[in-house]
Amino acid sequence: MTAVAAAIGPYPADPSLDLTIATRESRLALWQAEHVQARLQAGGHRVRLLGMTTRGDQILDRVLSKVGGKGLFVKELEVALEEGRADLAVHSLKDVPMELPAGFALACVTAREDPRDAWVSSLGDGPEALPQGAVIGTSSLRRLVQLRAWLRRLGRDDVRIEPLRGNLDTRLRKLDEGLYHAIVLAAAGLKRLGLQARIRRILEPHELLPAAGQGALGIEIRAERADVAAALQPLAHWPTWCAVEAERSVSRALGGSCSVPLAAYAQWAGSVPQAPGEAGLLTLHALWGDAQQPDRLCRVELQAEAASLEQARALGEQAARALLEQGARVAPSC
Repeated sequence: MTAVAAAIGPYPADPSLDLTIATRESRLALWQAEHVQARLQAGGHRVRLLGMTTRGDQILDRVLSKVGGKGLFVKELEVALEEGRADLAVHSLKDVPMELPAGFALACVTAREDPRDAWVSSLGDGPEALPQGAVIGTSSLRRLVQLRAWLRRLGRDDVRIEPLRGNLDTRLRKLDEGLYHAIVLAAAGLKRLGLQARIRRILEPHELLPAAGQGALGIEIRAERADVAAALQPLAHWPTWCAVEAERSVSRALGGSCSVPLAAYAQWAGSVPQAPGEAGLLTLHALWGDAQQPDRLCRVELQAEAASLEQARALGEQAARALLEQGARVAPSC
């Protein structure tokens, strides 16, 4: 049994635990941690937050693919877990590496917010409306290759895509200061912070395929903490967990997403299973790109029944093989 599967096993719940949540200190990260805190407190637990600054928060002058990938946002939180200063860490799931270090487990995935990307601009609802020589901001390689393809289809070779780092508020401020004409952000973060009014257009998956796990929260613990895993069981959302496991399996099979543009999005077709063992039809879209060769985009769409995390992972592995057959390559280690 894998660490993920074990984390949703039947544990005897301690009716009341003293828990500390490790979290980044950005406004969005604190919202996410406070959301989990409130739900655990509603279950009778005593919960406090331990705010931390990660290397990913500190390094703002380089894109993540050049300095170690998204794992930079979780390492310090894992150290707090290992040292016993925290009992759990709340992450945006898309920031969680596909392989956790030995001794750690993804113990819970909560219900997903909007998984899509959002176009944020005061100049219109898409690249068609941008002025000559406009600048779009994003540091996501996944968004970069898809935006390039979109701009090519429009014949907009004049539009540039420039790096954009910082937390959500910093990115919005840079847009408002005129450094960019438009930026692309995860819709989930904007909605969680009550900033829906900043969204000019929701980008559907066929326009910009989301990152694996986007919109979901993942809660990490030390693997031996069965008591914490039990406390988290009421927060787990099975349909989301199964879907994102398929998505993350694509990235895992292709070496992660730190240096190669990867996207994956799974959704249920028809009735949605509510618990392990209930079968549902899962449709998985996946995309691989090459940042150095903008014309190289590989896409697949697969569908299969899934009633377990293992079956969801198998669907993701099948999608990865299909991408490799189209010319995708396994990413080098970060």
